[in-house]
Amino acid sequence: MLSSFQSIEDPLWIYPHDNEALKERIVKEFKIHPVIAQVLVSRGFRSLESIHDYLYSRLPNLLDPFLLPDMQKAADRVVEALSNDESILIYGDNDVDGMTGTALLVEFLRFIGAKVHFFLSNRSMRRQAIIVEALEFALKNECKLLITVDCGITAAQEVEEVAKQGVDVIITDHHEPTGATPQCVATLNPKLNDHSYPNRDLTGVGVAFKLAHAITNLLVSEGTIPPKKIDLKRYLDLVALGTVSDMGALLGENRILVTYGLSQLKKTKRNGLAQLIKVAGLSPSQINTHAIASKIAPRLNSLGRIDDPAKGVELLLVRNVHKAEKMAHELDLNNLERQKIEKIMVDDVENTFHIHPEILKNKAIILDSDWWHPGIIAILSTRISKLYNRPTVVIATDEEIGKGSLRSIPAFPLLEVLKGMSDILLNFGGHDLAAGLTLKRENLDEFRKRFLKAAENVLSPDDVKPKLNIDAHVCFNEITFDFMESLKLLEPSGNANPPPTLYTKAKQAWPPKVIGKHHLKLYLQQGDRMLEGMAFGKASMLSQLKRKDLGEIEVAFQPQINNYQGPSIQLLIRDIKLKS
Repeated sequence: MLSSFQSIEDPLWIYPHDNEALKERIVKEFKIHPVIAQVLVSRGFRSLESIHDYLYSRLPNLLDPFLLPDMQKAADRVVEALSNDESILIYGDNDVDGMTGTALLVEFLRFIGAKVHFFLSNRSMRRQAIIVEALEFALKNECKLLITVDCGITAAQEVEEVAKQGVDVIITDHHEPTGATPQCVATLNPKLNDHSYPNRDLTGVGVAFKLAHAITNLLVSEGTIPPKKIDLKRYLDLVALGTVSDMGALLGENRILVTYGLSQLKKTKRNGLAQLIKVAGLSPSQINTHAIASKIAPRLNSLGRIDDPAKGVELLLVRNVHKAEKMAHELDLNNLERQKIEKIMVDDVENTFHIHPEILKNKAIILDSDWWHPGIIAILSTRISKLYNRPTVVIATDEEIGKGSLRSIPAFPLLEVLKGMSDILLNFGGHDLAAGLTLKRENLDEFRKRFLKAAENVLSPDDVKPKLNIDAHVCFNEITFDFMESLKLLEPSGNANPPPTLYTKAKQAWPPKVIGKHHLKLYLQQGDRMLEGMAFGKASMLSQLKRKDLGEIEVAFQPQINNYQGPSIQLLIRDIKLKS
């Protein structure tokens, strides 16, 4: 969707960083293709040790979970609850990261004998009520311990209220602290200001996994369980699903967890997840990070957006095959409904841009509406920000309250800006590149004025130019099936570790064809090698590409295997440069 949006300008190509000596050292040390070595150089690797860790780290290379501040306190309190037969409530956020982290802790704690309940926040609940909304549930079920997943770091006051009711709290979260750290039994967060856990990029489900790892180590060290009783690898499918869905950086620990998690996902024994994969039209062999992000995560996220996110946890935990099948189909219908709502909202945004093109002249984009669904605004803000390379705020309002989703660019970190506007916000939190907020409707105009002013003051014209980072130059004769196999060294791909974008110059063997109104199919020749390329959204370039005097064109692309009618190599063209 958003296919008819028009980018403000062509992207600025950021050509590969050149360090021939380092590239040759990498080729010699690791016996890898020179283009792969150039990709590593372009992405900032400067030592052979860091490259070795990136390429070859395994599960034993995961960091000790007790390096997380307060982990010992958290593990001790859970073991105490286990010994005293206390009921535990897992309170999770309503996205896939929260669902998978909640399911992981529920399944793990039940496996070691704990009495566990779970409760997920709902988007219809206002965010300033976080955690307190689960207190009644905890008291009703006589839970003495509440463990948050993917939330809670900004809820110091609410945690204090829960503690007054005699319920201990352990916070597990990965969002940036925006105020006082909650006073509770333990706060597990790799981004705590006063501490330096070596990996700040863990997601909510990653922190939950670390807690399960620590509890396992503690129980084994105490002799409570034998070392082989718990196989933590069984939970890595959930970790991969949540990490990719939440756009966790696929470097360091996340890269290890997702690599092994994808293997688990391909052979998952979770009936609900297996049925979800099936209704998404995937076979186990097709499961990769792209499939998670485009096929699996949206279906689970549809629950948190327009239905009850607790159903997502139930699906991940369900054992009955027939019930799993029924739940997966229900979830698929939810996703179709989400797509319909999204399409209506997209059309409205496109119409707004058409009527008010001046919106796109600002260095930030702020949109609001009384009838937009608050569960869909994150999708819009993400896509608009990526397309226009600008900080973007999309706000759904009712009579009194506005709920906003924010996405930004590296040159404009969000949290400091939001802290400076805390006097007109009810609540805010998240990360510097992705955040959420609530505010009174009466403060919306003031928020708009201040946010646009901050963007104007901070961002330069170059900051908001769309950019295309290119990793390496390549010739067509190098793009073989062996080369494609060697590219797998860089997988899994995703946030902070995208598929390599390469570039070259080539002539057109034949004129391009328009595919489906908006796209182009190109036939590119370099020497005696011809490769086909698909340029999505580039149909407007047809007349330029048909010029008889055109000569060579420069293309930036990602090579892919196309298995239609037998395997062939095809180029996914990111951008095209013509001679002026």
